[in-house]
Amino acid sequence: MHTAKQIDRLWKQARYIQLFNGLTMGRLEADFGGHLQASRPAIAAAAMAIIRLDELAQPNAAVYPGLLRVLLGAQESDGGWGEPMLTALCVRALLSNGGNGGAAIHNGLTYLANLQQETGIWPRVPIRRFAADPLASVFILSQLGHEPQFREAVHFAAAADWFAGHSSVLDQQTRKLWTRVESRTTRWQRQSPASAQRLATLWT
Repeated sequence: MHTAKQIDRLWKQARYIQLFNGLTMGRLEADFGGHLQASRPAIAAAAMAIIRLDELAQPNAAVYPGLLRVLLGAQESDGGWGEPMLTALCVRALLSNGGNGGAAIHNGLTYLANLQQETGIWPRVPIRRFAADPLASVFILSQLGHEPQFREAVHFAAAADWFAGHSSVLDQQTRKLWTRVESRTTRWQRQSPASAQRLATLWT
């Protein structure tokens, strides 16, 4: 784990992969580093750096404004950051430190809601009709399942129910991550009826 000074130094040196790897060491995000950094290593590093600065209670670090500008500037017109998993990480970063992302948070959550399939889970690629991906979906839940705004924006109950009903057929990596997420789902409030009705309309 990096300190604020180390984050600042590596960011200024554009050593994004090293920064991301250091920030995710010992965390579940480390298992997804290859995917998250595949096309946009600076964005993945910026998101993790913002999350880490919030954990360190140092949101006023000199590097923070630059990280936030990069993250906000990279958001695409559809509200996402290229694909669902990276979008979940970026939205989590923006929700940290009191949710300073403003409209970017709303747009990112709308992007994820629009990609969620009727089964409750998400595809790995940003095309809703593509096959759902349990590993990508459980990553999204691990990043945002604790956030009330996320649970209201998406069909959270359907996602949790899908994993509960398919846990026996998940591959080892997905099952391991879901076990960690599942242990917290009992503490997560399920979405409101109004949210469920909105998504039912969206899916028709």
